Amino acid sequence: MIKVIKEGIILQKTTNEFENEGVMNPAAIRDGSLIHLFYRAVRQGNFSTIGYCRLSSPLVVEERSDEPLLSPEFDYECKGLEDPRIVKIEDLYYLSYTAYDGVNALGALAVSEDLIHFQKKGVIVPQITYEEFFHLTRKEKTAVQKELCYNEHARVMENGEIQPLVWDKNLIFFPRKIHNKLCFLHRIKPDIQILVAISNLDKLTDAFWQDYFLHFSEKIVLSPKYAHESSYIGGGCPPIETMAGWLIIYHGVRDTKEGYIYAACAALLDLNDPTKEIARLSYPLFVPEFSWEKRGEVNNVCFPTGAVVFNDTLFIYYGAADEQVACASMSLTELIRELLQHPTTKDAK
Repeated sequence: MIKVIKEGIILQKTTNEFENEGVMNPAAIRDGSLIHLFYRAVRQGNFSTIGYCRLSSPLVVEERSDEPLLSPEFDYECKGLEDPRIVKIEDLYYLSYTAYDGVNALGALAVSEDLIHFQKKGVIVPQITYEEFFHLTRKEKTAVQKELCYNEHARVMENGEIQPLVWDKNLIFFPRKIHNKLCFLHRIKPDIQILVAISNLDKLTDAFWQDYFLHFSEKIVLSPKYAHESSYIGGGCPPIETMAGWLIIYHGVRDTKEGYIYAACAALLDLNDPTKEIARLSYPLFVPEFSWEKRGEVNNVCFPTGAVVFNDTLFIYYGAADEQVACASMSLTELIRELLQHPTTKDAK
């Protein structure tokens, strides 16, 4: 098994109003020796914005803003901006996040040239009702049956002013174009990550998504496979390019008598065709084990969302019990070597 070092807590909530309930699930990007973290900041009442801090090294916070970097401006995000991820593609930074309007949770995007000024592009995942989803995927009974089990709106209070849509979260871009196309992952429960490849964002039209759902089962990259991810899985950190393939750090969830347990997991996708799974660990990369991971706003949560590499060390930043930001580290070489000991068979997808 891969040796994982739990480096401990990096960020805690403060008395600042915008983050007095919790901090979690940060996006991370390396800039030379510096690391920029964009984290979900939660104020009392479960209202989220995106906070910012800069690290001088993987474990040392050098500067932290005392106000949100990004806050709700539009109706689609009026109740919060959650769980950011960030990559740089060519000369532009892509910061994706979950926009929440009180009923719907959908992947949205903001872009920047300098990590200071961001332009919001709005929701870029499909905005589709359950009725439309079931109609388009009616020939794929498995997809419909799965989605019926994960109707997020069963636990959301009715709001007559907002139409319930299929929740589509964990919007994550690949850090470079593949075959000259932008690629991103997104997640409709319970399967991870459905891959999209487009020449530009303008291609994400209603017609595009209708055709997409007509071939829905072909778009699924990873599905729950092992016991530690038996309930559902979802995207975590942006893909990391290695000689062996795209390293995917994702979260796996299983239901227990104590409730859901969120663990960090790892897989490899093909470099040239990321729809192909090469390998996947048959055990979780790391799980909640310390008090600050087991007890918090949501118990038993390790939720990885950001990662950076220094030399051969992979640092993974994650939300701990939906209350704090923590970090785990490991050898990237050892992780890849271990993954290659767990190859995916052709019929396993």
